Amino acid sequence: MATALITGGTSGIGAEFARQLAQSGLDLVLVARNESRLAETAEALHAQFGIAVETISADLALRDDVMRVATRLTNADRPIDLFINNAGFGVHARLTGADVASVHEHAFDVMCRAVLILAGTAGRAMRERGSGAIINVSSIAGLVTMGSYSAIKAWVASYSQGLAVELRGTGVTVTALMPGWVVTEFHERAGIRTGSIPSFMWIDAATLVKGALRDAARGKVVSIPTVRYRVVGWFARHLPLRTNRWISAKISSSRSDEGSEPHGVKDATTT
Repeated sequence: MATALITGGTSGIGAEFARQLAQSGLDLVLVARNESRLAETAEALHAQFGIAVETISADLALRDDVMRVATRLTNADRPIDLFINNAGFGVHARLTGADVASVHEHAFDVMCRAVLILAGTAGRAMRERGSGAIINVSSIAGLVTMGSYSAIKAWVASYSQGLAVELRGTGVTVTALMPGWVVTEFHERAGIRTGSIPSFMWIDAATLVKGALRDAARGKVVSIPTVRYRVVGWFARHLPLRTNRWISAKISSSRSDEGSEPHGVKDATTT
């Protein structure tokens, strides 16, 4: 039976990946910090779908914890067939703020360093077996210029495409998933107001994950589920840079007022 490993797999998009994959019959390895929530999620998924669920409590800001997850990815006796790099969190701090080191470094540790180490490890192990799939969760925010969050998600998208090129022809696929604003419990749990975001810009997690899994199965390297966000992505890539920055400034101003980020599923280090 195939097995999927999901970082940030107990809430938000990660939990929806877990639910849909469990429904499809895949066994799961869930990674998050909160041990009690991991246990509750594993028990619920096993009871509902009858699949095996392994849990790893890890803080992906800590290199030793990242390496423990990497070790699980390389276990030849219990191979991982699908790896989903989903863990992350919103970054609202200014680039010039006094907390620049603590906030932005932490974000880079979780959403760049951990992605780099874990996806590379998974790719190497899958290449040796000749099969496997990797989904790295980026964001449509990576196509605009809203501080370190945009920079991080742009890096994830670029890195994923580079990894896909390196693994071409090996039987291993890599997909960069680029959500927009997704309806999850993250915003409510974080006390974030979202009134400035038009209702038509929201998509539900089930639709997002269904599209992502479909695109990954087809070997698509960049997945932007829903037509509305593919249109947004096209304009973000083709507008003059000056216009892109102007739009980014408008969004950032609104975000400062209400504290909202596109791709609202930040799990493994915040649960």
